[in-house]
Amino acid sequence: MATEAAAPSAALIQNDIVVFGLIAATLGLIFWLASGPTPFWRKFFEWVPALLLCYFVPAIYNTVGLIDGSQGAVYNPIGSRVLLPVALVLLTMTIDLKGVLRLGPRLLFVFCAGTLGIFLGAIVAFQLFKWFWPEVVAGDVWRGMAALSGSWIGGGANMVAIREVYEVDATLFGQFAVVDVAIANSWMAVLLFLAGRAARIDARSGADTGAIDEMKARLAAYEAANARIPTLTDLMVILGVGFGIVGAAHAVATPVAAWFGAHVANASRYSLDSAFVWVVLLSTLAGLLLSFTPVRRLENAGMAKVGSACLYFLIASIGMQMNFLHLADRLELLLLGVVWMLVHILVLWGAARLVRAPLFYFAIGSQGNIGAAASAPVVAAAFHPSLAPVGVLLGTVGYATGTVIAYWLGQVLRLMAGA
Repeated sequence: MATEAAAPSAALIQNDIVVFGLIAATLGLIFWLASGPTPFWRKFFEWVPALLLCYFVPAIYNTVGLIDGSQGAVYNPIGSRVLLPVALVLLTMTIDLKGVLRLGPRLLFVFCAGTLGIFLGAIVAFQLFKWFWPEVVAGDVWRGMAALSGSWIGGGANMVAIREVYEVDATLFGQFAVVDVAIANSWMAVLLFLAGRAARIDARSGADTGAIDEMKARLAAYEAANARIPTLTDLMVILGVGFGIVGAAHAVATPVAAWFGAHVANASRYSLDSAFVWVVLLSTLAGLLLSFTPVRRLENAGMAKVGSACLYFLIASIGMQMNFLHLADRLELLLLGVVWMLVHILVLWGAARLVRAPLFYFAIGSQGNIGAAASAPVVAAAFHPSLAPVGVLLGTVGYATGTVIAYWLGQVLRLMAGA
């Protein structure tokens, strides 16, 4: 089918390889500065998360005309069709469901309540604004909310996956990325503040902390026994598994999507005729299945770090499509996000009170959803360093569930919006 030729770009840099190199160099510089080479940068990154810069610095490049993020192959196919599913495979593969179950039913109950709070919070916030300020949720806002729920239930990879499934406009996606960073990081700061007062809060509430003490001893012993320096073989196997599965997923997804489009009624309404949707689903499923095999031991060699590296490249490639000049138009979305978060906190607080859960369960039940594996370990470690892996365990569960739950939440919001 013939298509119109794309308008020529006026960007200073138009070579995809040069753009990719610029993005890689930018990410390297951000992470080096985030490591705290000087007191100034240590203090700077206490207030400004590296993730925010990974998204916004490429956006600055696009805004000033250094690059044109709407053209070229850096985002599509490199970012969305390759790095996204690879990140999903590797991050999902790190899940230790047996280990999560051993943490106890109360922690899992509170964590699931946190997920439920995100789901219900989106619906409540959307409906309240539809009644009292309908302009805020008009148009395609439901798509942006679905993408944000992917982040708040799973992580950045899930947010991007939902962004692709529901074809969220780059500017709208950027506006919800602002909501994500502003509200999620503010809430994390509150949790870190409360962590220093956990003993007094737990004593006042009568919470049972016995399971936490046992966890501290067991997790510290596991970390000491299993961590290792990755070898070249480890890294090559990690890359081989990740890219190999994604290649197979692409090979299978196209005929599967075509079959659904031809034989299933309303397949297009639920995006089941989209090859990309099946790439995401198949990649996540493969990672989850492999998490039950010895392949998961590659996490001891840093498999999650490789997946995170793919994710950060992807985040930067999304950021380079955003223009800052259009962001200030929708600051009211921050208020929508605040209402959404308050519902999540209320549901989570009720669940924690119901089972007399300690503050740690409340904090990690929330951050395991909102921050996923990227920041949940930070909050967990604020209670005790040996508890950081608990944050990783619960955070990575979201990678397996975030895309599916956010997809169905998107369908609910779509019906509420009348789309």
